[in-house]
Amino acid sequence: MIDVVVFFFLLGLFARLVRSELKLPEALYETLSIYLLLAIGLKGGIELSKQPLATLAPEVAVLAAMGFLIPVGLYPLLRLLRLSGVDSAALGAHYGSVSVVTFAVAQTALARANLPLEAQAPLWVAVLEAPGLLAGILLARLSAARDASGPPRWGELAHDVLFGKSVLLLVGGIVIGAVAGEAGTAPIKAVFIDPFKGVLALFLLELGLVAGGRLGDVRRFGLAVLLVGIGAPLLLSGVGAATGLLLGLGTGGVAMLATLAASASYIAAPTAMRIAVPQANAALSITAALGITFPFNIVIGIPLYIELARRLHP
Repeated sequence: MIDVVVFFFLLGLFARLVRSELKLPEALYETLSIYLLLAIGLKGGIELSKQPLATLAPEVAVLAAMGFLIPVGLYPLLRLLRLSGVDSAALGAHYGSVSVVTFAVAQTALARANLPLEAQAPLWVAVLEAPGLLAGILLARLSAARDASGPPRWGELAHDVLFGKSVLLLVGGIVIGAVAGEAGTAPIKAVFIDPFKGVLALFLLELGLVAGGRLGDVRRFGLAVLLVGIGAPLLLSGVGAATGLLLGLGTGGVAMLATLAASASYIAAPTAMRIAVPQANAALSITAALGITFPFNIVIGIPLYIELARRLHP
């Protein structure tokens, strides 16, 4: 059975396809995104408060390496599709980073399937946010070494990646939850924990509208963007699942890492690429990440990754 929140995404997609006047106020969209990032961080931080953090260092190192290597591995494959070097690097960076909303949907799917998830899972999202962006930038600079645009503004880029909205709110929520613990966060449970799924449903409604507006770009870019948008998550889910098995995670953890590896960033990555690789085709990356990969993962991919984890896990 499809989780109920996915139907909200499909409703938004349908509304866009039939050219309905339905839309969410921009201020509400921003509010919902802030809420989800904080809530995911808080929930993870509360669970992290129950275990020693020092034991997670090897896991963090492995995940950072995975995030960095995903764009490196995708780059030659994207070049085979006759994409330019900078476009291949920028697109790889989007898939090296992760989608927080895809993580949230996967959380609800795992809970529905009665598959427990490791307490540190929200930390995985924070760890995987930046390494893929760094790899994509380095690949782009190598590809355009003689480009007249000059070197990227590294200070501005580092500030944007490390202190941008998504990373700051997610890590901030984790720290608050870890420091305050379950007892300390009890007064705000009715705001940040209990309504989470309802808020996620509203956010997915808006993303359905946005994704539906990107479908026209699929025809513009042709077969290449379809191959990337569907082929990349299927390939990368295997990388994430294998990494989860290497780390000794449970079935839920393996499924979540497969999902995160298969996801593509459409918030942090476009911002970073706009600063560091302005010559890359931003519409191509956004169309693949938000117009194809995100809907594919939400509707089809996550159930596939859960089944993959069940079959792979001993």
